[in-house]
Amino acid sequence: MRIFFTLLVLLGLLLGIVLAVVPHPKAVFSLITTDAPSALPIPVQGVSRKAIADSWGNPRSGGREHKGIDIFAKRGTPVLAPVSGLIVGIGQNRLGGNNVRLLGPGLQLHYFAHLDRFGPVKLYDFVQRGDVIGYVGDTGNAKGGPPHLHYGIYTRNGAINPYPLLVAGNKWNREN
Repeated sequence: MRIFFTLLVLLGLLLGIVLAVVPHPKAVFSLITTDAPSALPIPVQGVSRKAIADSWGNPRSGGREHKGIDIFAKRGTPVLAPVSGLIVGIGQNRLGGNNVRLLGPGLQLHYFAHLDRFGPVKLYDFVQRGDVIGYVGDTGNAKGGPPHLHYGIYTRNGAINPYPLLVAGNKWNREN
């Protein structure tokens, strides 16, 4: 009985910590229970199909492979959340430069890199699809190259190619 009581107290403490740390418990529950989308809007405002390079799997320095795609646009073009979700990371790293990480439905992690600057978001904000999360740039290992957004999606099983999801989510005609 004592062990049961101890476990119950520990479970209560853990639940209290989660509720204190996670500002949107209902929204997070929705991200866990909702399936990942099968189609996505382009996360850069106003770009055409020609601005998107399906560079998934292309070789990179150090024997790496490109685990995302590149969306080219003018510096400062708004980067939009393609899904509603929780901002779980805002920061910088050597390769991606300024980057934002968004936890979306199906617990997919959407990664936006090479940002010129961040949008009006903070860590643990819950954003809606279409909200500005940053602006296209060339930070990190893209410095000096054409401004673009590196967009990656990560699942529990590893990275997936976003390009087919963008194609499925957008009606492109021959002129785009």
